[in-house]
Amino acid sequence: MTWRIGSRTLDLTHRGLIMGIVNVTPDSFSDGGRFADPGRAVEHALAMVTDGADILDIGGESTRPGAEPVGEAEELRRVLPVIRALRSQSQVLISIDTMKASVARAALDAGADIINDVTGLRGDAAMVRLAAERDCGLVAMHMIGDPQTMQTAPHYDDVVAEVRSYLNERLRRLTASGIAPERIALDPGFGFGKTLDHNLSLLRHLPQLAIGDRPLLIGVSRKSMIGKVLHSTDMADRHWPTIALTAYAREHGARILRVHDVKPNAQALRMIEAILGGK
Repeated sequence: MTWRIGSRTLDLTHRGLIMGIVNVTPDSFSDGGRFADPGRAVEHALAMVTDGADILDIGGESTRPGAEPVGEAEELRRVLPVIRALRSQSQVLISIDTMKASVARAALDAGADIINDVTGLRGDAAMVRLAAERDCGLVAMHMIGDPQTMQTAPHYDDVVAEVRSYLNERLRRLTASGIAPERIALDPGFGFGKTLDHNLSLLRHLPQLAIGDRPLLIGVSRKSMIGKVLHSTDMADRHWPTIALTAYAREHGARILRVHDVKPNAQALRMIEAILGGK
């Protein structure tokens, strides 16, 4: 299993990747405002690299349920200084978490390597064209509706079959648009238009969500599904369950784990890979 990102081809057959979350927003669900200052965001991101992050995912617009949209100019103001500073100080892979093609283009020009689009490259008609023009890595995610509406009574007849069908369709359409399949990773979108039962069902059937040899990205870090299982509203209570889910997801086929707390999740990932026979 490989993932091609520009001139790099990453072999994920035995070794998965940790994607560290860097929210440069005032309203993200778990750390909104902590890293809105570019200097603090860069310092935090470089510490993540030291702790074992393979990718830094920079986001300037919250996609938590009910989040208000952010204008293009404001999103660019938030993310570009961070991306430029990180690229000048590190060769770590940088991902831009955005739904806007204009923001993705500017981020790539500033040194980003990956476009991570929660709409599966459907939200902005120009995103697929941009992805076909550039040689970046891509993450296409499943979501019902948009962040404002996605948690309003989401319904599936069979969530596993429908999410798998969607991911398969996105891979087919993106490939048909001239994007090499080896550049694409897929994300089932935990918490994006899913109830707790939907999320748990997807976790139980992770192997069924794998499409061909494309790597599966899992983002469950600190999400409300954990709080609902634990009957707790304390964000601190989501720390250790996230680490457990990292090990579980890797054992069941995931290759990219998107997390807030890099070091313990990287340690869990390396430990489970040693058991699985990683090299």
